[in-house]
Order: sequence, then structure tokens, then C-alpha cells
Amino acid sequence: MTTTRPVIRGTGHYLPERVVPNSEFAESLDTSDDWIVSRSGIERRHFAAEGEYPSDLAIKAATAALENAGLTAADIDAVIVATSTPDYTFPAVATQVQAGLGITKGFAFDIQAVCAGFVFALANASGLIMAGQAQRVLVIGAETFSRIMDWNDRATCVLFGDGAGAVVLEAQPGAGDNSDRGVLACDLNSDGRYRDLLYVDGGVSRTGQAGALRMQGREVFRHAVEKLAATAHAALDKAGLRADQVDWIVPHQANLRIIKGTAQKLGLPMDNVIVTVQDHGNTSAASIPLALSVANAQGKFKPGDLVLTEAIGGGLSWGAVALRW
Repeated sequence: MTTTRPVIRGTGHYLPERVVPNSEFAESLDTSDDWIVSRSGIERRHFAAEGEYPSDLAIKAATAALENAGLTAADIDAVIVATSTPDYTFPAVATQVQAGLGITKGFAFDIQAVCAGFVFALANASGLIMAGQAQRVLVIGAETFSRIMDWNDRATCVLFGDGAGAVVLEAQPGAGDNSDRGVLACDLNSDGRYRDLLYVDGGVSRTGQAGALRMQGREVFRHAVEKLAATAHAALDKAGLRADQVDWIVPHQANLRIIKGTAQKLGLPMDNVIVTVQDHGNTSAASIPLALSVANAQGKFKPGDLVLTEAIGGGLSWGAVALRW
């Protein structure tokens, strides 16, 4: 029996020009390159320039993804942007991307699930394609977390960076089993009881201002490794697959220790894990599509490879997507 599968046809990313090494933080904070690297694995990150916004980053990443796919903006039916740092309260960043690319048909909307945003967006885009609502969807993660940092909090401000990544998801026929190319299974979860572990202490309704990121790092770490491994297994189970069949894990790039801990729980070596956190820091919803694009540009993915993505963010919200390249 044939079925419709959402297949990644192209990838792209964009990073702001300004590169911020760890040494720059040591000039104003009680920290050092060794301290940051030992606790996070991060060596540098990119910060957006003044007047450079998530929609700008997203448009450039989307343009690169379209070029990689051999398509034009006219081929796109929908745009979904995952972001927690939108240009405006409204309208959605996705509508600005739509206009910036010259798309005048279809629909566009944002998803907010913090660092898990891209996984949630990919799952939603897959559902829309399988329901026949769209044939090709641009799925983008774009963030400027440098705009919501408390620069006196060395535990958080050294961790985050800005950037955008994009994929073109396209409807293609499949046989309906786990040998198909494309998205095979998704697993999404949220638990609002853990809101205080990772949040921004402001907002349009509560304070009328953006606020700054607050995080209980030890507790987030504890939840992250356990929940990421669990959601990864759940997505694989839904697809009728095992962890030892995974060719590549493309995790949310938050912390190298979390990435290593999750891989260990899944029983997979780090040789099978895409790691970009050292160069980008935690770019929240942008981190997975950024890593996908970088790895694809390096030629790491081969047709038929089983790829597993997983992420956790504020909410807490977490999830995984199993797909075949």
C-alpha cells in the first residue's frame, strides 16, 4: 500500500557575521574559556548585529535550503517558523519570511516550544503534508537569544547564540513501512509543572517587556538526559525500529555533556552523533536544523540513513523525530 511521506529535500542555514569567543566573556565576568568549555563544550557562538532580526536570519537560511533543494519560493505551500525570540509580538515571523521570499500563496505560522521548537514544527509540517494540506513546507528554526540574556549571569549568558536553520519538506510516495524515505515517526511531550526550571521573566501581558532568561541548570540537565533518551526510544518504537539501527543522531545542541549522556543511554557511539555546539552554542529552535544543514553540506548523510533528532526546552517540552534520509 502506498502512502505519503514527508521527505527532507533540502537544507540550509545562516549564522550572523559576528563571532563571539569565550574569551570575550572573561573580560567582564568571573569566567574563562576553560570554565565554559568544561561545563558546556562551547567554544564560540554568533550574535546578530544591531538591526538584524530572526526574520532576516530565517529568510537567508530558507533561501539556502531552497537552493539546496533545487526549488524556488514559488514551489512552497507553507512556512512554519519555530522561534522564542520573534521580531514582534505579532505578526508571526513566518509571515515575514513568506513576504521576504515573495511567496503570495499558502499559509504561514510560528511555533513556540523553545529549544524543542524545531522538532514540534517538523512534526506539525509532517502532519500537514500527510493530511494533504501542503505539498512542500519550509520548516525553519530562527533565534536571537542574545537579546534575552542577563549579561551578569555567567551560568546562562555564555551558553546561547543566534542563528537559523531550514529544511524543505516535500510530499513523496512511500510503501508505508519503515524502509521509506522521510519522516517515519514523531514523539512530542510537554509538562508545565516544570515551568520554573527554564523561563523568561517577562512578557507582553505580565510585564510589558521581554525579560531575561532564567534557568536552573542542574535540574534541567537531570531532566534532559532522561527525557531525551525516553522520547528517542518512543519515536523509534512507533516506527518499529531499534536504537542500534540509527545511523545518525542530530540532537539539540545545548550542552556537550547532555549530548554525550543521551548517546550513552541510547547505546550509540559519539561517532554517530552530529555535534556543532562548540561553534554555535545553544541556538534553541535553530540548533537542530543548523546541525542538519552543516552535516548535509559535509556529505555525512547518505540516502537511506536513519536519522534521529531529539530536543528538550522550556515548558518543559521535549520530543523526537525519526526519519530516513
